[in-house]
Order: sequence, then C-alpha cells, then structure tokens
Amino acid sequence: MKAMILAAGSGTRLRPLTHDLPKPMLPLLGKPVLEYLIEHLASAGIKQIMINTSHMAPAIEQYFGHGQRLGVQIGYSFEGHIENNKIFPNPIGSAGGLRKIQDLGGFFDETTLVVCGDALIDLDIGAAMREHKQKRALVSLVVKEVPWQQVSSYGIVVSDDDGRITSFQEKPQRDEALSNWASTGIYIFEPEALDLIPFGLPFDIGGQLFPLLVAQGLPFYAQRRHFNWLDIGNVHDYWSATQRALRGEIADIRPPGTEIRKGVWVGLNTRIDWQNTEITGPVYIGPGAHIEAGCRIIGPTWIGHGCRLEAGAQITRSILFEYTRIAAGAHLNEVIVSGNYCVSKTGDNIEPTGAVRPWSDARAREHAASQVNSLK
Repeated sequence: MKAMILAAGSGTRLRPLTHDLPKPMLPLLGKPVLEYLIEHLASAGIKQIMINTSHMAPAIEQYFGHGQRLGVQIGYSFEGHIENNKIFPNPIGSAGGLRKIQDLGGFFDETTLVVCGDALIDLDIGAAMREHKQKRALVSLVVKEVPWQQVSSYGIVVSDDDGRITSFQEKPQRDEALSNWASTGIYIFEPEALDLIPFGLPFDIGGQLFPLLVAQGLPFYAQRRHFNWLDIGNVHDYWSATQRALRGEIADIRPPGTEIRKGVWVGLNTRIDWQNTEITGPVYIGPGAHIEAGCRIIGPTWIGHGCRLEAGAQITRSILFEYTRIAAGAHLNEVIVSGNYCVSKTGDNIEPTGAVRPWSDARAREHAASQVNSLK
C-alpha cells in the first residue's frame, strides 16, 4: 500500500504562523502535525510515501529525510525552481502534483491513499480501502458532516444512497451549498484516474478533477466513516487543536517531558520559581525555559523551549513558540506568540506594546548567558 501527502500549499489562512513554517510543520505538543500523520500511515502498514513540497520545502525535507526514523520510505516532489541558490516555490495544484510524480517515475502503480498534510486523523485506513475495492471505485472520497455555516471552507459532496457522488462543489457559499457533507482531504485513487489530469498544467483535485469525474459519470464514491478529523486550516483550528491536545482529548497525543504536578509537564533544565508562581494545568513548559517569580500561567498553555517569562507575567490559554520572551507584568490571554508576531486565537494581529521581546533578542540573551556559564 502506498500514500501521497499533499504538502505544497503556502498556508495563507494560517498566516502569520506560516511565514516561518510550512503549515504541515506547525508544532503540536512538540511535533509537527505532519509527523503524526506519517506515524498513522505507518501504523496502517503504509511504508512508501511521496510528499509534494513547495513553500519552504527544505523545512519538510530536512526534518523527515528519507523516513527511516519513522519506519517508512519517503520521497519528495518539489514544485518550483532554484535560481542563484534561492528557492522559488511554484505549486501546480494538488492534482497537478500527482501527475508530475506519475510522469517522472510511475509511483502510482497501485491503489493509493492521498491525504492532506495539515490534518490529524485516526481513520481506519484498512476499512476505507476495503469499501473502495468492494464498490470498484475509480476514486473514493472520505466525507464528514460539518455545520452549515462552515460549508464555504470545504469541498461539498452530494451522493446517492449507494454513496456514488452526483455533485461536487468546491467551497460554495452557504446559500449555494447542496449539502453539508464535506471532503476531509482523504482520497483513494486508482492509477487510471491520473490519466484525466492534463500534463504540465496546474490542476486542482477539488476544483477541477472531482467535477470532471462527476461530469463523465465515472465511479466516484463518498465514504461516510466514523473517525476523528482535526482540520488545521486556519489559526483558530490550530489554537483549538493545541487546547484539545493539552486537555488529553486527542488519542495518542500527550505532552512530552515529566509531569511533576497534576497537569503540569516540564522539559529538561528549566528554571521555575515554584514557590512564587501560580501554574494551573494543563500546562507544558519546555526545556531551558525560565519562569520568574510572580508569574501566573493558566492552561491549557504551551510554552516552548527556551522561553522566558519575566516577573509578574500572566499567560492564559496560549501558545508560546520557542525562544519567546514575555516582558515583566505583561498579560496575554488566548494568543499565539513568537518573537515575530502575536495573534489572537482567531488570527487577528495584536500589538501587545512592550509585552513580547524580539525573538532574536531573546535567543541572543539566552545564548550569551549559556556562554558565560560555560566559562565559569
């Protein structure tokens, strides 16, 4: 069994988080979202995985390498070009990415699972494959019911009693949507389906290939399966997923470090004034973090490695990326913070005047301190 992971998107709905990282590499409890997905594929017996990359491609390729650490083989298909040692992304659409891989080496020579790289799933892949084969589908699409007010964020499916898809709408407006059954970005393809994708042109799975399957009356089926699906498509989705993970609501995802108090996990070599701080879990404090006296931390909160909370800082239900430094007395509530930005849980930019130190300044201070200590 083989798989293809779609990871070439620029993550515009996740900005500014994706200015520094491609969206599949956003960390969730210390690991990229994409790593959880690869682990799930491996647990289902899928050992050969292709990943298409474009936006900040080296961040993905250098982290996962050839996949040995995760017990799989990983190949990459970069969409773009390199000029004067500089990378220029040029995504060619999700379907165009499949065709590019097929034309190069014929990877899709058997039934293949295709998944988006920015979601957490616990789908029973074996059962989905069996249903696909039983119905002799050319393409199968796993769907989930979503609230009507969210239909414009998804591909929307209408199917008959047997599951055969009779209509596919890519992100319709609420008053135009024909159902509220949404594509989860989980597809099963037979190799022959790729022949419908034009050679050398940008082409999208949802916007172009799926309507083509419907128009030609080809065996295109929806599967309504019971499984957990956390689509991390925007900033609020990401904030919410971290909140749920810290509360223990996502199976097989737990904070790293040592749980030294109920609901409080700590990494190595932290410095925390336990007697003069208030910490209410679930909270994770990463390695090398420094929490000064008078700080108040209310969970679910994630504090990345190398962070520093100066005296009296208060952090509530927030995410602090690594090496973020929070000024003395600052109050931050339900935000995502790095040294380069601070956004609300809904993605709105916040200007917490003086509350967040620059990332470079924070890391330089920590590095300088370590160098001094090493000389003592």
